[in-house]
Amino acid sequence: MTAESKITLVPTPIGNLEDMSIRMINNLKMCGLILAEDTRQTKKLLNHFEINTKIESFHQNNEHAKLPYVMRLLAEGNHICYCSDAGTPGISDPGYLLVREAIANQFEVECLPGPTALIPALVVSGLPCDRFLFEGFLPHKKGRQKRLLNLVDEERTIVFYESPHRIVKMLDQLGEVFGLTREVSVSREISKLHETHYRGTIEEVQHLIQQQPIKGEFVVCLAGKS
Repeated sequence: MTAESKITLVPTPIGNLEDMSIRMINNLKMCGLILAEDTRQTKKLLNHFEINTKIESFHQNNEHAKLPYVMRLLAEGNHICYCSDAGTPGISDPGYLLVREAIANQFEVECLPGPTALIPALVVSGLPCDRFLFEGFLPHKKGRQKRLLNLVDEERTIVFYESPHRIVKMLDQLGEVFGLTREVSVSREISKLHETHYRGTIEEVQHLIQQQPIKGEFVVCLAGKS
């Protein structure tokens, strides 16, 4: 192991390319290899900032098979950066397995501060954000209702991610479990041109969302039990 042996998790913009920091750009330029959840997506970012570092795929379907190769590169003294498609790796994105394996092999791991949809949506929700619970994506089918029922007595603000295909269904389920008068804030397209926030009771937000084109990724912030 050498001083250069290191994994750096590099957050990437979730909408606005100006969210890319100088430190992120420099790490991507100076490292020996970039691992990416989707090389096609990350190459667009690299081309924009004129970054020519070698890039390889590392995602849910190949991460187990590729881990020994990555650990060998680290043992040889390489600095490797990892990027998910958008936002901070490991937050509802691949990255956890890579971090765990690097730590187990006593390699340095760092994560640069940067874009994530979670914090901006929470801060502008108008709901308490001194204490909160991040649930990420709910199960698509099995276990979805059970997960929500387990949160009925939660007093902290609860934050979820949801896709445009299921946001209407999710609000219906939240109304059934928590009551239509529970306060909620739903944000979409964080950091993009059409960033929008819907705030009010679950019932009010249901009506607001159904009046608009349902596009983009959503962050749902639900008030805790009063």
